[in-house]
Amino acid sequence: MTSLIPRIPGIDFDGFGKQLGYLEVEHSDNENDAAVIPSPIAVIRGGRGPTVLLTAGTHGDEYEGQVLLQELIRSLGPDDLDGRLIILPALNISAVREGRRVSEVDGVNLNRALPGRKDGGPAQQIASIVAEDLIPMADYVIDIHSGGSASEYVPSAFVYLGPTEELWAEKISAVEAFNVPYSVVVKPMLKAGSISSAADRAGVPMISAELGGCGTVSLPILARARKGLRSLLAHWGVLRNGSRTPREPVRWVELGAGSAVRSTMAGLMEPLVELGQSVSAGDVVARVHSVEELDRPAKDFHAPLGGVVAVVRHPALVNVGTTLVNIAVDHGTTPPKGDHATS
Repeated sequence: MTSLIPRIPGIDFDGFGKQLGYLEVEHSDNENDAAVIPSPIAVIRGGRGPTVLLTAGTHGDEYEGQVLLQELIRSLGPDDLDGRLIILPALNISAVREGRRVSEVDGVNLNRALPGRKDGGPAQQIASIVAEDLIPMADYVIDIHSGGSASEYVPSAFVYLGPTEELWAEKISAVEAFNVPYSVVVKPMLKAGSISSAADRAGVPMISAELGGCGTVSLPILARARKGLRSLLAHWGVLRNGSRTPREPVRWVELGAGSAVRSTMAGLMEPLVELGQSVSAGDVVARVHSVEELDRPAKDFHAPLGGVVAVVRHPALVNVGTTLVNIAVDHGTTPPKGDHATS
């Protein structure tokens, strides 16, 4: 890998110090002929240790990660590091500018677009840079999300099982170092076009994160994740003076094919459970009220399995097919294991 990447001009990835620049994402529309959409990037290097790729703003309405990575860029310098940080705090810059999950520029979900296309639209180009240029340089990756405007998650690391025993062990240790209250586990390669799947295919240890949601910033979650991020960077050997505060047990929960409770009625959702609440199979977890049909009874929706309420929808207005809540199997403080991790 050359130290200079044409699609990231002005950044010498082998250079020491702090460099700030942009991905050059080409886009031509009715207002701009061959314009460039600049997605910001910071590269900070203070030694020849490991490289960590950090991304946020993959979805534009998810804010905790954007705040955390902006803080990291401003607060860290080369003297703080034994390796290299590659930080993209507003990865899908068009969606970030709009405050939307996906941008109206192309309507593409960046976290479903990898490996992307060099000659594609803006999100496809960003996906290509991440998959082809940045992940191959990284020893570790973290992509920070939240529930966005549509939902709220328990504050959690979010990890794909496997795909090998070695990578799964690396992920478990990273989750424990990040040390937010929950770890949400999903099946291997859950979404083929995600950053997590791209890292798994490249054999690079990666965790994601889901830090609240509701289209806002939670101060308690932000404070916990701020400590956790520095702890994780110290664990990965790139931050020299990481936090040594005592770790709290992480609660491991697993989302699967039967976790989602989806509405079969359009109307207004009344949530009947709280995030993190334990439920039994059959418990009523949400109720939908018709908007126009005043004589139509409200409809109750039930937990398909016992576990923990891991995700709750935020906007009250729902349609047929809208996910109301997600119930996760509770593994307590023991990470799941088994034939999902195969070498």
